[in-house]
Amino acid sequence: MPIDSPQVFIPDLLRSHARYRPQHEALVCGSQRLTWAEFGQSIDRVARRLQALGVGRGCQIAVLMNNRVELLTAIFGIVSSGACVVPLSGLLTAEQSLGLIRDSDAVGLMVSQEYAEKLLSTSNADDTTTAQNKLSLHCPALRDELLVVVTGNNFAASTQTLNGVQASDPLKSCYEPFIAWTDWLSQGHQDPVLTRTYEASDPFNIIYSSGTTGLPKGIVQSHAARLHWAWSNSLEMGFSQASRVLTTTALYSNGTWLMMLPALFCGASLIAMQQFDPIAFQSIVKSERITHSFMVPTQYLMLLEHPAFDPAAFDTVEVLLCAGSPLRRDVKQRVIEKLGNRLIELYGFSEGFATMLKPARQHDKFDTVGTPVIGFELAIVSEDGHELPAGQIGEIAGYGGGMMQAYHKQAEASEKLIWRDSRGRSFIRSGDIGVVDDEGFLRLVDRKKDMIISGGFNVFPSDIEPIVAQHPHVFDVAVIGVEHARWGEAAFALVIPREGESVDAEAIRQWANARLAKPQQLVGVEFRKEFPRNALGKVLKRLLRDAKGSL
Repeated sequence: MPIDSPQVFIPDLLRSHARYRPQHEALVCGSQRLTWAEFGQSIDRVARRLQALGVGRGCQIAVLMNNRVELLTAIFGIVSSGACVVPLSGLLTAEQSLGLIRDSDAVGLMVSQEYAEKLLSTSNADDTTTAQNKLSLHCPALRDELLVVVTGNNFAASTQTLNGVQASDPLKSCYEPFIAWTDWLSQGHQDPVLTRTYEASDPFNIIYSSGTTGLPKGIVQSHAARLHWAWSNSLEMGFSQASRVLTTTALYSNGTWLMMLPALFCGASLIAMQQFDPIAFQSIVKSERITHSFMVPTQYLMLLEHPAFDPAAFDTVEVLLCAGSPLRRDVKQRVIEKLGNRLIELYGFSEGFATMLKPARQHDKFDTVGTPVIGFELAIVSEDGHELPAGQIGEIAGYGGGMMQAYHKQAEASEKLIWRDSRGRSFIRSGDIGVVDDEGFLRLVDRKKDMIISGGFNVFPSDIEPIVAQHPHVFDVAVIGVEHARWGEAAFALVIPREGESVDAEAIRQWANARLAKPQQLVGVEFRKEFPRNALGKVLKRLLRDAKGSL
């Protein structure tokens, strides 16, 4: 039976925008531009097709695509059908992707052609197993009629079947057992009227963690949690129907949804970069008259360092959000000096918590990441599980409307994450170390797993990195702990030098150590061309530590 509830959810809001503001621009991605009417119709086509195939409440559909309009159509079409969407990272190997598809219990898979090719090439060249059997072997829950591939990069062409033209994709035979997106949609042109089959507590999505400290876990977020994510960030960052919002990171990433969901919630215009380039970003900001955008710290650094950087291009911008990993204080100061006091710094974790430092408090709370986003509460917890008062360092835990339901199929890991306060409320532990001041502003100390214990002293890489970064030949730096015969652990700096500079690692080490406390002093410096990062630019220090070993 259809669910009759007056509560409005995100899919309902998208349909409302399509009805009442049909000609307002909804999406821009590369050369593709869709009005709200076009976007709404496309979402409904996907949802009706899925419902006609028996997909809805209790089903998962995985999506693995590059940044394109079809990805957003797929995500919200799946959710509108009542099913749960599973956006997957394009940075994973084929084996990792298949592992997550299997873990999510997905019955369907929608991919763009480059990922279809990757998934279908997982076996040895002499393997005679058919592609269909390979997928079935890895992911037995997948259904043949729910394997869909998007080829090319032309949304208009991909929808021409819906205007009465049969546009069978000539490339589709290359991707069997996948069905071409155009054919799959055209098969459902007479599908019945869409019915609503979801409730507030139903899963909206399963998003897999970045795996910075281990294997990815499936984070289950409900319709209610995603609605909170949309309205709370809309209020905090001043979104409206007139906003023009630019995303710079992968659309599957939870961090990108900090811009995507509020924009779509309000009926604004969402402009998605297909891949980031600092000057292309600057050009889009100017030409599209962007009001809101989000970048990770590495992207801010790339923009500031580029010789063609022009602050005048950002005249229309109201909010620049930084999230994903802590923004180095020296970089933050340069952002504010060059781009004006438009910066909002967000700290949070995908399991469901966030704080923001707004422009009005940047001057007097510069070293903090602000106070909880509306609808969240914050606690600092001791090692023995007691809530700590202001001024004492402990683990950050959060509670509120945007919290995840659980890790998918990992009850023990979900329970381990929980800290309960004196009222019995279930806070989520972050694994990060922090301290709040008397006004409740949070200062990050470091990630718990990144803390170095050297000679009995707690040493935090986040205290060392800003010092090393001040060296004129250092572009970026990551400090890790390495095993040390005398001290147990010691700090070691991995440095990306500035281009064209003649640098000496030992000279940088000595320069830094002259400015560091004794327990913080570096036992070595090595150069790197780049750091391993997740989709939001966070350095994967676990991989750096594994590769470095001991001294």
